[in-house]
Amino acid sequence: MQQITQTEIITLFMVTVVAFVLVLLAAPSFIEAVRRAKFGQEVRDDGPQAHLSKQGTPTMGGAVIVIGFVGAVIIGWIRERQISVQILQILLLTLGFGLAGFLDDLLKIRRHNSKGLSPARKLFLQLIAALVFAVWTYYAPAEGVTPGKILIPFTGLGENAAGITLPVWLYVPFVVLAALGTDNGTNFTDGLDGLLSSVTIPVALFFMLAGALVSGTFGISITSAAMIGALMGFLFFNAYPAKVFMGDTGSLAIGGFVAAAAVVSGCELYILIVGFIYLAEVLSVIIQVSYFKATHGKRIFKMAPIHHHFEMCGNSETRIVTAFTIISALLAALGIIGIWA
Repeated sequence: MQQITQTEIITLFMVTVVAFVLVLLAAPSFIEAVRRAKFGQEVRDDGPQAHLSKQGTPTMGGAVIVIGFVGAVIIGWIRERQISVQILQILLLTLGFGLAGFLDDLLKIRRHNSKGLSPARKLFLQLIAALVFAVWTYYAPAEGVTPGKILIPFTGLGENAAGITLPVWLYVPFVVLAALGTDNGTNFTDGLDGLLSSVTIPVALFFMLAGALVSGTFGISITSAAMIGALMGFLFFNAYPAKVFMGDTGSLAIGGFVAAAAVVSGCELYILIVGFIYLAEVLSVIIQVSYFKATHGKRIFKMAPIHHHFEMCGNSETRIVTAFTIISALLAALGIIGIWA
């Protein structure tokens, strides 16, 4: 485990600020263009009734996140003056999943309903991106990461940390499932104003630190810093009451980033800790649907995903977002303790 240098700290700060500023500059024009094109959010009829007032709110704001993210990553890459395979790998999964989300959003807008790409087509696009990413990361791992090695939490980082090393025929399916599962988690989490951005900032902070502490994996830190800055900028427009929604363009791209950062650093199992909110959202849906089918109509939660359950219990969106963000921050801190163990 290496020490973070002053130069690296300056680079990460610069990348964060650049992403933040790019989003702040691009968002107003984007929102106005989307509003003029009448690209509004199609709210689900089976969601909370209070959300019906959000019908028509400009959507696809995730494109602004991606612009700020990619622009800042390029600046950081130029400053480091070296080609980073990890950055390319993270960009692949982030943009690949983001493209699937963009096409989904576009179809929703054109059809004027909440159904976009068919689940099979969306899964196919994600599967292709995840497969290419998984094979690439196995045969071209980061400098300080052993190919196919899954680190065990609270045993440190890098080659000296305890872990399970999988052969390629097990590693690739594992990574694909981890990527798809994480992406579903971020997609379900994006249900309240500012929620996904707020809970993901601590997650990205965890990966920024993890990348900086292992020799040869600073590219992970650069992409994480860029995501932090982009999400902070987006919150200016997405916090309650939201002026724009990120749509699947943003939620799937964010899921791609989180999964990619975890895989490239060998921290796949840490997603269960730092990304617990994503996991809770997915599990609440699985439990709700399974129980509903098994009992022929009974429900455990008032509504799923679980943030809607708390909303139906009388909590405001801002209260839920604040609570989930605090939990995410505490778990990210726990994860940081785990990589220092």
